[in-house]
Amino acid sequence: MSDMKRSDKRKKPKRLWLKISLAVILVLVLGVSAYAFSIYNNAKDTVNEKMHENVSSIDQKVGKKKISEQMPLNILLLGVDKRPGDSGRSDALMVLSLDPKNNKMQLISIPRDTRTTIVGKGTKDKINHAYAFGGKDMSIATVENLLDIELDYYVQMNMKGLSEMVDAVGGINVQNELDWYDEGFYKKGYHYAKGEISLNGAKTMGYVRMRHLDPNGDFGRTKRQRQVIEAIVDKGASIASVNKINDMIDVLGNNMATNMDFEDMKDLLFNYKDVRKNMVNYMVKGSGTTIDGVYYYLVPDEEIAKVHGMIADIKS
Repeated sequence: MSDMKRSDKRKKPKRLWLKISLAVILVLVLGVSAYAFSIYNNAKDTVNEKMHENVSSIDQKVGKKKISEQMPLNILLLGVDKRPGDSGRSDALMVLSLDPKNNKMQLISIPRDTRTTIVGKGTKDKINHAYAFGGKDMSIATVENLLDIELDYYVQMNMKGLSEMVDAVGGINVQNELDWYDEGFYKKGYHYAKGEISLNGAKTMGYVRMRHLDPNGDFGRTKRQRQVIEAIVDKGASIASVNKINDMIDVLGNNMATNMDFEDMKDLLFNYKDVRKNMVNYMVKGSGTTIDGVYYYLVPDEEIAKVHGMIADIKS
């Protein structure tokens, strides 16, 4: 009898440790689940309440149907430079085409000085002035008219938000093709050495704004803007620390507007996740000229037809 009691006493500590281990695991699982749920809800609230802005120029039902059926999409990316007392201009215009069937992503940049008809105003002007004249709707209609395409969504980003996003992801690395000292907007005297360089938020702004020291002018600046966008996407997609996710969400909420709602973004994330495997970059080609003392970038009809074909091919 005494042997049985001693045996029972030896078993009790094992059962106790088993209960403690299970309790610890349960607490960890519940804690992680609660944190993931909080991130999910923060993202959902931020997108739907702070970022989501419909536009009359795009039928959102069409875009939703395409995403659900995993069809190719065209998204207009607007990098808007807003300063005090200014309605803002689209400093960067890019058409992002996503092809989930062939796991392909195409980013076409439109030079901001491109001379075209401003839809809704009826005059020819620089394409970046469309935003100043009529905001997102006029920019969307003007790009659709120029390239004879249909846009499914738009994403507008305040250029200042690029700086904050770079800091939120912990900095980025880019391959710099020129050696120069920044004496532009931030006047920090940053040195941008040729080769691979690391950028924080403030240094990123000098990197994407500079064009007068670049022999390629706006072409060079647009290329650097694409570099930064790609680097942010790559860094954001590979972030291991979940602590940074909420920072990224907050930056987007304060600096981005889009006609996508949270469900659109979630479906896009899952249904189009492999398009980054094959990325194609292209800049619309033309030539510069001066008309009545104003510089414009003229794009020939053949080039417009070529770009239209590139976008149409990805949607076929």
